Amino acid sequence: MMGASHRVVRSVRCALAGMALGLLTACASGPDANPRDPLEPFNRGMTDVNDAIDGAVLKPVATVYRDVAPDMVRTGVNNFFQNLGDVWSFINATLQLRPREAAENFLRFNVNTVFGVVGLFDVASDMGLERTRLDFGQTLGRWGVPSGPYLVLPFFGPSSIRDAAAFGIESRGDLVQGLTDISTRNSLYALRAVEVRANLLRASSMLEGAALDKYSFTRDFYLQRRQSQIDDLIDKGIGLKDADE
Repeated sequence: MMGASHRVVRSVRCALAGMALGLLTACASGPDANPRDPLEPFNRGMTDVNDAIDGAVLKPVATVYRDVAPDMVRTGVNNFFQNLGDVWSFINATLQLRPREAAENFLRFNVNTVFGVVGLFDVASDMGLERTRLDFGQTLGRWGVPSGPYLVLPFFGPSSIRDAAAFGIESRGDLVQGLTDISTRNSLYALRAVEVRANLLRASSMLEGAALDKYSFTRDFYLQRRQSQIDDLIDKGIGLKDADE
């Protein structure tokens, strides 16, 4: 156990050293660098740090959780956190001038909270109320805020300058963060992280087994997906030109 801990520490130290080297060479990415990823050396270093932490802690715990927790329990946990997310989706739909999605997410939260035992059961979906997941980064893009460079965040992974700023704002309105009992709040944070990671186990295993540059694949997939989400908002909105173009 002690030897494993030392290996983890060494891995993290090596990753941090790589990140520091990346920062020192950030302006030397070469002519073939992705223009949307000028921070690539730093981002690769941060990716190494995140991978080391994930491999040492989060992935093993998520694997045990997936294998041990009954499907009914996992479904309830997922429903609970999805229900909390409907609150921010309602707010963002309102800010994006999408009244139908705002109304649906508002009704979803109230129905599932009251009749679904604080969201453990997704009663709203059975009633035909659709969930539209919307975040503040999409809202900023909807109103013309450019994405800025690609950015890998500590622990949270792929993002952009715009999405990172939006995430900082959304985190302040997180209903879990509003809990006054510290142990309960931290337990819910941990449970949410494990549940999210457990849902990604299959996808991450397939990615790790593929013969490709995992960093570039993840970056390109994230940027294309976010661009598609913003384009979709523009198409459904009032015709603003996408600032990311």
